[in-house]
Amino acid sequence: MGRVIFIGAGPGAADLITVRGAQRLASAEVVLFDALTDPALRMHAPRARWIDVGKRGFARATAQARIDTLLVQLAQEHAVVVRLKGGDPSIFGRLEEELLALRAAGIDSEVVPGVTAALAAAAGAQRPLTRRGRGRSVSLTTAVTHDGALRGSQRADTEVFYMAGRQLAGLGRRLQAGGWPADAPVCVVSRAGWNDELRSDHALHDLGHAALVHGGRPTVVTVGVGALALSGVAPAHKTLLLEKAQASV
Repeated sequence: MGRVIFIGAGPGAADLITVRGAQRLASAEVVLFDALTDPALRMHAPRARWIDVGKRGFARATAQARIDTLLVQLAQEHAVVVRLKGGDPSIFGRLEEELLALRAAGIDSEVVPGVTAALAAAAGAQRPLTRRGRGRSVSLTTAVTHDGALRGSQRADTEVFYMAGRQLAGLGRRLQAGGWPADAPVCVVSRAGWNDELRSDHALHDLGHAALVHGGRPTVVTVGVGALALSGVAPAHKTLLLEKAQASV
């Protein structure tokens, strides 16, 4: 009987994995990896068998049962199985289901944390998610629930919404209805942590325009204090892509 190690691969480029994560990955005999993990991570475990179990959104939620079964089966056949998850395993990574499946089968496991997309987006934009004296709370939320409903309210000084790329205009309207002012600052980052990361800034009432820049890309939306640019600092050149996209329409 082997064990399963859950590793947070980080939200983008391979070098965002932690040192511990890379060390554990090197010990793997089999790696089950997510859709958004960097293929360059294979260099840490070149002799391992790599199995793609990626799924995007809720459309393929039934695949989770197959992943649970596969983890148990492989752990019964190999000494070390790695479940490589994008970002951090405990943030919207369905970690609970997989841990429960292993515990029910009497299989040991370990969880190695990783960098989640909200942190990578904040780092790339140089927008601290908390600010002394005015930003004391942060909320991480999925924009769309399991049943497809769009949700949004004002729960924290800074709110970060995951998986919002296809619902930007609707999310803007929902957040205003939930208490956010129409002129609340919003920072939108797509493919956070990758070399082709893009960023744009908006007022909440204008959030729908972000689709011109970020359409079809994994997107993180930050609203409130954490979306504010640092005073006296001009926006980076990537923000100007919004103006170019609008001019071309």
